[in-house]
Amino acid sequence: MAQREPVLIIGGGPAGLAIAVSLALKDVPSIVCEAEASLPRDQRAGSFHPPTMEMLTSIGVGHDFHAMGLEVPHWQMRGREDGVIVEWDLGLIADLTPFPFRMHCEQYKLTPLLKARLESLGGKVRFSHKFLDATQDADGVTARIETPGGIEMIRGSYLIGADGARSPVRHTMGVAFEGFTWPERFLVVGCHDDFARHGYTLNAYIADPVDWGAIFKMPHEGPPGMWRVIFPIGEELPEETALSIAFGEQSLQRFQPQSTPYKILHSGIYRVHQRVAADFRQGRMLIVGDAAHVNNPLGAFGLNGALHGAFNLSEKLIPVWRGEAEDSLLDRYVRQRRAANVEFVQAQSIQNKRLLEERDPTVRAKNLDELRRTGADKAAAREFLIRSSMIWSVRRAAAID
Repeated sequence: MAQREPVLIIGGGPAGLAIAVSLALKDVPSIVCEAEASLPRDQRAGSFHPPTMEMLTSIGVGHDFHAMGLEVPHWQMRGREDGVIVEWDLGLIADLTPFPFRMHCEQYKLTPLLKARLESLGGKVRFSHKFLDATQDADGVTARIETPGGIEMIRGSYLIGADGARSPVRHTMGVAFEGFTWPERFLVVGCHDDFARHGYTLNAYIADPVDWGAIFKMPHEGPPGMWRVIFPIGEELPEETALSIAFGEQSLQRFQPQSTPYKILHSGIYRVHQRVAADFRQGRMLIVGDAAHVNNPLGAFGLNGALHGAFNLSEKLIPVWRGEAEDSLLDRYVRQRRAANVEFVQAQSIQNKRLLEERDPTVRAKNLDELRRTGADKAAAREFLIRSSMIWSVRRAAAID
């Protein structure tokens, strides 16, 4: 039967590997093609919400990943001039999840665990395999892949593009990537210096009309860990200037003055987009993760949303591949995950950014007072945490038929 051919997965990042592992656990074979020569070492994402930890645990990597990370049971919203506005306690949702915290660990530590899990199930990743394009028919998909040995035509029952925001698979499908790009860029500066001594929780967001920011502590390569601070920078600033030690030092000193220089470990710049693909499926070709949607990092919804989509797609593709469900079940994946992204991830991440950067003093004061009232009301705080931890968005998606 044609549908018994392997599933082709383009992209060896967290979403693509999570799908491959999920399929392998149900004896559905896949071929994972990764354009790079090895697993990427990406410093961007690193905050994992409770539902994501539950999903990773369900495929056998959650406990090992948990052991590598830092539990963050409390996080703050602060004002540059106001100090702590509210400190959220995820213990309020401990009855809803075995992971009542944000788990901080670099994304590049998750992908090796997923790869090893896939290999333990008999799968493998084909590195230096670059997707060029594909054609599909009623029985499957034929992908044209550039390999070290030349061009190969690889056949599969379905093709999943988990190949990032620039997604060649999405381009092959002819699907628009709707949305916009923020005018400013984001600068991330990593340092060893301990912000906890200044009263910061391991994750905090700082509201200010000009110098808003966000801070996360990561385990890095071991104690004392690394604090990553995000700043907005203007379009006019040359990249080489922004990435210099001097500019990083200046930015950190403005963020939190101290008498000694900061121990800067790295700096990075990236553009931030708010985009959602017009469709996540064209016949036997589907997209997931950044190929399907991207957003700003304020709230840590990007990688989490990508993994939620990966697990959602896997649970539907498995019975379809086995012939136990109609092909139309895959359209439910599209309805569920597109709605979850548009209604929550995009809306909430945009709202988070606008909250931090609000310039109107009256609106800003109103917003921060509302946060204080929410934090002071246990029931309201619990509802806030159900949404901000992405429990609500997972429930919302599951309810869509």
